[in-house]
Amino acid sequence: MGHDVETLKSQLPLLEYLRQQNWTGRRAGRFEYVGLCPLHKESRPSFYVNTRKDVFYCHGCGQGGDLIRFVQLSRQASFRQSLAYLTPQTYRDADWTALLKPTAVFYQQQLDHCPEALEYLRQRGLHDPALIRELCIGYAPGGVLRHHLTMQGHSFSVLREAGLINAQGADALYQRIVFPLCQGEHIVNLYGRSIGAAFAHRFLPGGKGGLYAWEKVRRCSEVILVEGLFDYAALRQAGFCNVTCSLGTHLNADQFHQLSDGPRTIYIAFDDDANQSGRQAAEQLAHRLAAHGISTRRVLLPEGHDPNSFFVGGGDAHQFQSLLEAAQP
Repeated sequence: MGHDVETLKSQLPLLEYLRQQNWTGRRAGRFEYVGLCPLHKESRPSFYVNTRKDVFYCHGCGQGGDLIRFVQLSRQASFRQSLAYLTPQTYRDADWTALLKPTAVFYQQQLDHCPEALEYLRQRGLHDPALIRELCIGYAPGGVLRHHLTMQGHSFSVLREAGLINAQGADALYQRIVFPLCQGEHIVNLYGRSIGAAFAHRFLPGGKGGLYAWEKVRRCSEVILVEGLFDYAALRQAGFCNVTCSLGTHLNADQFHQLSDGPRTIYIAFDDDANQSGRQAAEQLAHRLAAHGISTRRVLLPEGHDPNSFFVGGGDAHQFQSLLEAAQP
């Protein structure tokens, strides 16, 4: 068991796992990063990750430990459950495709019956029913997925191992807007955006896959890259079809390969965060792509805005097109 744990942690560093979960941190020293704590609500960053020791500590809530401990705290899981959650073999045995598709369909069916979810979409500026259906957006009200899937023959233990429900049987994506993440025709993961006070972003166990909706834009000579799915939805709703999303500023190897697999111009439209992390990530990505011969432009959004908030705040397609035209190499 000890050998397996150390092997797992060597294969999946804590910082990489946090970035997969959409955590954003800025460098605070040679081996340290700091950002908002994913374990509790705070306005000032107090969550530190030490990459040399591969541990975290939050000065706000006092919690700390390694990768396994973080999963225990964030998922309210036991040590063995956390280890199973992080072990890829578990997910292959659980037959992800058989679980994720009915889960996604079920959540889509819930959306229209949950006024709080529809109101959240409205506040985020997403109001086109056709686009909502196209993106298969759903909502996890919580407490009902277990019954639905066990009635279809899936055991509680398999649902638990797959990360769909917690130890109490409640939905892992409770009170979250749900986007299915697909590769080809297969769902590879689900992303949940909290509509309440819980940590904003959550994925189920496993990777986030490739770039979102990449098949739709892979042949485009110009591609707009955003970091969030609501950014993607806002641009699609405004009429921009050449858009993809990296689900965070940290691209995995597959996503980077997709961007650099042929000649094209990438317009990087990451968030203009107060801590400048979005701009810094855009600059770093632009340099990496340039080294592979890919032309890039950095879209400079108004201070404090992301593409979604740009449109919610009154921006329109013409104004965003102007930002694209003024984008910097």
